[in-house]
Amino acid sequence: MSAVLVVGAGLALRALAAGEVAKYGGDALYTLLLFALVFAAAPRTAPAKAAALALAVSWGVEFLQLSDVPAHLARQSTAARLVLGSTFNAPDLFWYAVGAATGWLAVRRA
Repeated sequence: MSAVLVVGAGLALRALAAGEVAKYGGDALYTLLLFALVFAAAPRTAPAKAAALALAVSWGVEFLQLSDVPAHLARQSTAARLVLGSTFNAPDLFWYAVGAATGWLAVRRA
């Protein structure tokens, strides 16, 4: 699995979908991208460990949104807005888990 493919899927999703499909699909792809980056950096990482790390980072960023830090940074930088978001949304936590599970399943089957 490649981070480039995941980014491409995210761009395609944004171009072809709208509303909740784009938003929650993007959440899952965000975590799937983190999963792919873990394997790019450390290819021998156990799939479950990579999934757990990607999920922990995703949830950490989401919970950080309970503070004003991401919203402030998002107003200053498009990159910060894309990486950190700006507003906490509890359903995102589930979709991050979907992304982590998708990565884990993909690597386990490969």
